[in-house]
Amino acid sequence: MRHRVQIKPSEHQFYVESNETILDAALRQGINLRYGCRNGACGSCKGKLLTGDVRYDSDPIAITDEDTEQNMVLFCAAFADSELAIEVEEVELDSAIEIKTLPCRVHEMNLLANDVMQIFIKLPASERLQFLPGQYIDILLEDGRHRSFSIANAPHNDDFLELHVRLVEKGLFTPKVFKTMKNKDLLRIEGPHGSFFYHEDSNKDILLMAGGTGFAPIKGIVEHLISEEVTRPIYLYWGVRTVTDLYMKELAESWVAEHSNIQFIPVLSDSVNDWSGRTGYVHEAVLADFDDLSIFDIYTCGPPAMIQSAEKSFQEKGMDKDQFFYDSFDFANDQ
Repeated sequence: MRHRVQIKPSEHQFYVESNETILDAALRQGINLRYGCRNGACGSCKGKLLTGDVRYDSDPIAITDEDTEQNMVLFCAAFADSELAIEVEEVELDSAIEIKTLPCRVHEMNLLANDVMQIFIKLPASERLQFLPGQYIDILLEDGRHRSFSIANAPHNDDFLELHVRLVEKGLFTPKVFKTMKNKDLLRIEGPHGSFFYHEDSNKDILLMAGGTGFAPIKGIVEHLISEEVTRPIYLYWGVRTVTDLYMKELAESWVAEHSNIQFIPVLSDSVNDWSGRTGYVHEAVLADFDDLSIFDIYTCGPPAMIQSAEKSFQEKGMDKDQFFYDSFDFANDQ
């Protein structure tokens, strides 16, 4: 049985089948809702249920008791049990970008840190994947599940797709990357996905904030900005635990050396004796450096806790919520 879903305030509507999530139904019918992980972990697709009934197959990680009290719903994990009215932000995407399912091969693998692998994947000679800087792809697994990874290269440099894969010890996919994957292995991908991407229609200064391997899509955005010869001030903050987690520190420093409008501020959360740079939480470093965040478009990618803390505290310093673009992700643990 299918149910009608009406969106406030846009008044758009779509229909959801009994066996598909609200998010999947919306995307299938050209309704672009904000989303990230698509597995209930990040909270990016959260919105308010105004009327109607929904159900979950299992309790999603990113829904708190407070969310439930406020009728907040994770649309990537929720199924409709009746007609619904929901309140949620819609995202404008380039309608010319086609989501494709493609075979590809591993072209090159480089160990960037003990737990971060750089993978370049090669598409068939007759195919190209059009994407926006900051978006991600899904790697489709044999059992039907998927794992999502941000695209770390800019759209103009699309001979290969570059991924930064963090090892999850009890993960379903990443241990294979570190133990058995090799060049020329065959993969299947789907994409591009995601409502996190660089917006061309603004003249504000640009503030980029990454946590861990959230650096991957930020890297793609920076390389796009450089290729577009953007001269507005660009501030890049990268928060990690230790120095070794700054797995592309030299690359970021080269951007600063070659482009006078780029500044790079690495921040370590674990204090160390041989580190003379910034310490603490990365969003707190931003707060310490700027009294007025209304002058920025802010792009941030990393763990949910970082995103949530940044969103709240940045608004207190003048950030317009409409200028806050984020990709909040967590790592799937398949124990």
